[in-house]
Amino acid sequence: MEEKVKKVIFIAAALVLMGAVFLAGCSKNQAAETVKIAVAFPLTGDNAEYGQSFLTAAQIMTERYNAAGGVLGKPVELVVFDDRNSPDEAASIALRIVSDPGIVGVLGHFSSGVSMTAAPTYQEHKVVQISPTASHPGFSGIGDFIFRNNTVINAEIELILDVAAASNLDRIGVVAIMTDWGHTAGNIAADLVRSHPRLTLVAHEEVLETSDDHRPAIANLASSNADAIIAVGMYSLYGPLARQYREVNPNVQLFGMSNAYTRQIIELGGAAVEGLIAPVSFFSESEDPEVRAFVEEFTKRFGNAPSALAAQAFDSMGIFLEGIKAAGSMDRLAIRNAIQNITYPGVTGLTRFDANGDADKVFQTIAVQNGRFVSF
Repeated sequence: MEEKVKKVIFIAAALVLMGAVFLAGCSKNQAAETVKIAVAFPLTGDNAEYGQSFLTAAQIMTERYNAAGGVLGKPVELVVFDDRNSPDEAASIALRIVSDPGIVGVLGHFSSGVSMTAAPTYQEHKVVQISPTASHPGFSGIGDFIFRNNTVINAEIELILDVAAASNLDRIGVVAIMTDWGHTAGNIAADLVRSHPRLTLVAHEEVLETSDDHRPAIANLASSNADAIIAVGMYSLYGPLARQYREVNPNVQLFGMSNAYTRQIIELGGAAVEGLIAPVSFFSESEDPEVRAFVEEFTKRFGNAPSALAAQAFDSMGIFLEGIKAAGSMDRLAIRNAIQNITYPGVTGLTRFDANGDADKVFQTIAVQNGRFVSF
């Protein structure tokens, strides 16, 4: 009797083990059926225009690869998350992403502060993160799985200062939004003006990102007799700032960051943003065939031409997919090593990453003229 009981127990245990192996095999095969890449951007909230445009760009690139057979013989699947440009939401999303063994990397996040909140989790779990837009100097230093298809903010500001100096705009004011990124970037802008041999910093103000009344800061900037204002913020800053500043000084020269290159600032600012100058790594009016093809497809879907930041998201997804192809597997470390050594010819130019995971970009300047962006 005891021997029969042992036999029954043995058979039951074997069946349980076989079931577990079968389920594990199913789970593994299911995870391997697609190449899964997470996309995490603000799809709702104040910065939704950025996030929605990045998602559209990523979808266009993904669909191109899938139409050609996918990657490693598998279709590419985007796992989409809305982080609302919130550090708390991004931290939660990062944990969800790293807990899915089928996800081989994450395209995101948008702002530097949000990206830097999530990055330590990706680094700890060795999941490649590529942000197309994080410009904080400390972002890529979080770890060797952290990349940005963007330059540090210094490169943009240095070009702005060159333009200001060449235009004999000597007295510079800086206004920045009160976020981690805005505070850091604003301080960098102010320091670079101070160290410039021909320019003088005459005022440095910070404003609430959620406010559209910047008159107190503008009063201080205007009283300093600034020739030019460097605005460090998202598209929601430029319209109100320009309209209210023109009330007290219609001739002040406004400079924006690369994120000013979006149709939203023209819609929000109207005639007040005429003449605004910004540095970009991509301009939709280029005659390059690859750029034209991307612009036409993006415009058809999104309703207007892509910004430089959307173009960086488009290239970032291409870098991911080419990295996976070069790795020859969905092993996260192999993908990381392939991306580190990639040379990618994209719509934003040739992209390589340095040892820190930073991309070098060649900037040009654009300006708003007659309600549209033109090369400056």
